[in-house]
Amino acid sequence: MLRGVIFDLGSTLLYTEHDHNWGVILPRMRADMLAHLQDAGYALDGPEFLNRMSAKFAEFDRQRQTDWVEYTTEWILKTTLAEMGAPAPSPQLVASALAAYYAYSETRWRLMPGVHETLQQLAARGLRLALISNASDAGNVQRLIDNANLRAYFDPLLISAAVGIRKPNPRIFEMVLAQWGLTPGECLMVGDTLGADILGAQLAGLHNAWLTSHADHPANRAHRGNILPEAEIAALSELPALVEKWPAA
Repeated sequence: MLRGVIFDLGSTLLYTEHDHNWGVILPRMRADMLAHLQDAGYALDGPEFLNRMSAKFAEFDRQRQTDWVEYTTEWILKTTLAEMGAPAPSPQLVASALAAYYAYSETRWRLMPGVHETLQQLAARGLRLALISNASDAGNVQRLIDNANLRAYFDPLLISAAVGIRKPNPRIFEMVLAQWGLTPGECLMVGDTLGADILGAQLAGLHNAWLTSHADHPANRAHRGNILPEAEIAALSELPALVEKWPAA
């Protein structure tokens, strides 16, 4: 019997207009951060800063996919500035620079159809609900959650940037189970990414359901046939019925 459901965030509860094609908006985001730092008095060589940031993001994105440890945007920013010989930024400047970096992207997120109705139905059935998000900045995720009025549904709410590890590391799933006092077999993971959400759930022993509505991207195509979810749903609205008949589905 299922007693808890854990959700991914991006492309599961929220989706972006660019739908996994972050290259469309990353130049704008990095330019906004650079402008913010320059306005704060940092005499940075713009092209050098942007090139270094781009290279570091690419390097650590590859690395975190293999070691399942989170490298935060804050850390990348601080190390980039240090390598350029710039003064160490104050905590206040770091926070405002990160907010400037994510501000434009935060306007691009939209609720997936049926989010609130689905979560309300599951909660009404007495199911515990949690959220685990792979993200390089916790503040960004917290704002997205509040902008979408999702916070009240989830306890706990884990962000890889805050806990230091990311899906599919089973330890991040075990944190939820420990707080709930539930066994893996009593919990279901719902997400769009085979290599993070579905594999992570399997490594932790959880049941799993793959949401496919925004799942057609290269990482998933590479794992098709290798990572096999227990169930697939094309829309969140299908989830309450799936949960109701589990494990017969």
